[in-house]
Amino acid sequence: MGAVKSKRMPRAVREQQMLDAAVRTFGQRGYMAASMDEIAELAGVSKPLVYLYLNSKEDLFTACIRREAKALTEAIRVGVHTDLPADRQLWEGLLAFFTHTARNPDAWSVLHLQARTHGEPFAAEVAEMREEIVAFVTQLIVVAAREAHRDPDLPEREVAGLAEALVGAAESLAAWANTTPGVTAKQAAATLMNFAWAGLGDLMEGRPWSAGSPSPGSLSSGSPPSGSPSSV
Repeated sequence: MGAVKSKRMPRAVREQQMLDAAVRTFGQRGYMAASMDEIAELAGVSKPLVYLYLNSKEDLFTACIRREAKALTEAIRVGVHTDLPADRQLWEGLLAFFTHTARNPDAWSVLHLQARTHGEPFAAEVAEMREEIVAFVTQLIVVAAREAHRDPDLPEREVAGLAEALVGAAESLAAWANTTPGVTAKQAAATLMNFAWAGLGDLMEGRPWSAGSPSPGSLSSGSPPSGSPSSV
């Protein structure tokens, strides 16, 4: 009896195996230190096959960035229920973000560290993903302002700045959480939610902070609250 031939693996499946191996290698060793030999061995294929499918190390790294960026943005969008109040939407978005980055630390290393430090083409791929996330957060802030019925038309520059600050904080916190033992995705999300929403909540209610406002301890009875419209 002749040997039974194994079923040939579809190209799409084999390519995903290569990308899985590449993300792991790039994430743990860095772009410069990672070798195509190591990636091929981890994927269980020959190095020529990796080149045949993905052309070069640069193209392979770009494919990793695109796949992981798409996975992260989709995880955030799927995790948010748009029929909930704005604060719950923001909470769900943060939880989805930190859950995904915690479950995929190598992918987050590729996106947050490696891609940004190895040339403009790679950095541009990540910047596109980041712009999409910032736009999503911007819309949540706009919705929150409308729900407050106080200031439904916050200045565009202020909203954009708030979204940029929130996304930047989330990125830094995810990098910290992934390297700090014992920090869960839920804890990281709660930390940023407590930090961000306390201030956003006051802003939506028409109580922005002002450098000229007195500290809470110096308020006399009957004085307007710090940062209220009358004190700005």
